[in-house]
Amino acid sequence: MSVDIVVKETKPKMEAVIEDFKRRLTNIRTGRATVGLLDAVMVDYYGVPTPLSQMASVNVPEPQTLTVQPWDASQISPIEKAINQSNLGFSPSNDGKVIRLSIPPLNEERRRQLAKQVGEIAEEHKVAIRNVRHSSNDSLKKMLKDKAISEDDERYGLDEVQKSTNVFTAKIDELAKTKEQEIMSV
Repeated sequence: MSVDIVVKETKPKMEAVIEDFKRRLTNIRTGRATVGLLDAVMVDYYGVPTPLSQMASVNVPEPQTLTVQPWDASQISPIEKAINQSNLGFSPSNDGKVIRLSIPPLNEERRRQLAKQVGEIAEEHKVAIRNVRHSSNDSLKKMLKDKAISEDDERYGLDEVQKSTNVFTAKIDELAKTKEQEIMSV
């Protein structure tokens, strides 16, 4: 294994952390309705926990409203029950065909809690980035110890891994800051 391989393998691992971070951010609500708010809802479909997205289409007809239209109309009650049990703070109402969810505006205290939650998730993902860096650095140090690379190659590799770490950490900070601004804006 060479230095270039270690450096090349580091980036996709860090990109995977960023993708996970983006996915987690979509589940945090802002003052607006988004389809991602219901991603975590699991519906009891004939005894099998099934993601809501596999049972219905979710739309945002207005900034403060979500609609859920089940593909199988007989599943409207289990879907409504699952939304109630998800503790998202929505009270669903249905007309027999479509479930409507009114997204209540966030109060100042709730906005701060959500912004803090974004910060905590960002920190978790920065730790994950640092763990990837640590793993890559260990590989480089082991290669030096086994005399597979020179000290200069090791230093180059450590520098490249650190550059990637800095880039991806900055990306997490940027995404977190944007999400916090979305949450805090009224």
